[in-house]
Amino acid sequence: MKKERLEQAAAFGKERAKKKKNTDTTSNLVPVPKGAKKEKKRVGRGPGSKVGKTAGRGSKGQYARNTVRRGFEGGQMPIHRRLPKRGFTAKFHKEFYPVNLRDIEKSGLTGNIDAKIMVQSKILDKETTLFKILGTGEIKKAIHVIADGFSQSAKEKIEKAGGSIKLRAEIELAASETKK
Repeated sequence: MKKERLEQAAAFGKERAKKKKNTDTTSNLVPVPKGAKKEKKRVGRGPGSKVGKTAGRGSKGQYARNTVRRGFEGGQMPIHRRLPKRGFTAKFHKEFYPVNLRDIEKSGLTGNIDAKIMVQSKILDKETTLFKILGTGEIKKAIHVIADGFSQSAKEKIEKAGGSIKLRAEIELAASETKK
């Protein structure tokens, strides 16, 4: 019996090895070897099943009745209340996505660079993402960047290459003032 199962499992393994990736179709399915699928244990089905009556939960009490909430420590002061509070959440905190100069250079962007162009070149996910240009890497061509922030080294490198920088907030502010 055991030998048959081993042979069946070996044959199953060979069949699987022959198959190529992502070619599972109804025409080339192989039967699952015996013992590979384990049936769920049915508990609480009488004394003959060895897991009848209390269904493997012991006798009585909170744990037998499935009412212990997550983080409950048996009445002891829980860890989340024993530890002190720390810090706070800043109400107006803005998270900036970092974009290095090497990323811009690697993607081959030139001329005017803004969020829309960065999304097209897959540097950013969305146009609305706040991003900051950081100075890691070198820039060889003159680029004119519109971003939400710049590091000091990035400013220096862009201006040294003959480019210019503008903050997106300043442009939006100027645009809103001209509309008034």
